[in-house]
Amino acid sequence: MNLFAPPVVIRAEIFSRMPDELRRPKRTQWGDFNKAGQPVDCFLEGPSFDADGDLVVTDIPHGRIFKVSPSGAWTQVTEYDGWPNGLKFHADGRAFITDYKRGIMTLDMASGRVTPLIETIRSESFKGVNDLHFAANGDLYFTDQGQTGLHDPTGRVYRYTAAGQLTCLVNTIPSPNGIVLDLHERVVYVAVTRGNAVWRIPLMIDGGVSKVGLAIQLSGGRGGPDGMAPDAEGGLVVAHIGLGVRRFDRLGRPTHFIEPPVGQFVTNIAFKGKQLYMTESETGHILVADMPFAGKPMFGPVSRS
Repeated sequence: MNLFAPPVVIRAEIFSRMPDELRRPKRTQWGDFNKAGQPVDCFLEGPSFDADGDLVVTDIPHGRIFKVSPSGAWTQVTEYDGWPNGLKFHADGRAFITDYKRGIMTLDMASGRVTPLIETIRSESFKGVNDLHFAANGDLYFTDQGQTGLHDPTGRVYRYTAAGQLTCLVNTIPSPNGIVLDLHERVVYVAVTRGNAVWRIPLMIDGGVSKVGLAIQLSGGRGGPDGMAPDAEGGLVVAHIGLGVRRFDRLGRPTHFIEPPVGQFVTNIAFKGKQLYMTESETGHILVADMPFAGKPMFGPVSRS
């Protein structure tokens, strides 16, 4: 029995599609282990808006970063030896990247130069970092997912403070993916993809965590929750692979469902005011939908748009 009212359905529209001339339909090492060896012409992730109002996205298997203008025009910012997944902007204008292959990287948008920031933890490599989120004070939270899952619940969540201290907060997660802070930045929400759930990680006053719990239990889909974004009302918007995008209020009650017009692999999301932009990774589309509430203001460069 469902105790909640049916969610309001919002139908997304196509904002832009990666042009054919930018696609690379070939096998890659990333695709061999994450797409069963299938040729992958692109796999879009990491949507984030820069100060000019352009949408910046990553292309994991081909190590590329693109900028998409408000009119939908694509420009390649850089290509490098890596598998860029999540991307968020620092207040100084740099893009921070969770690179599955190489760790935490920074990108200078003007020059296209990619620089390693955190490549190892205590001389060990990461499993495969996935997504990231900045707190208002500049602390960086990120997930280390790798190939973890229900068979291997050893995925990790890290905090990298603005002062440069790296701490593992939790190391027992079966496939940590998207990560955000709640409206008041007292709780970290983590999309646990293989557990088809969203976990709640309370932040203690001493900087540690305790009483980690289950915030939302999902079902169905093709892979569980992926990217997430908080809104200004304390709601949580979650990309649910295989189904679409769901919005939950601050108590975890479902309120809205965003239905994609193409594809079944909406992986990540970003707000621009009340508009929600979504990466449909397998088809190379960027989708957009009007939401009832604006996104939570994010740490990052002051918008010039």
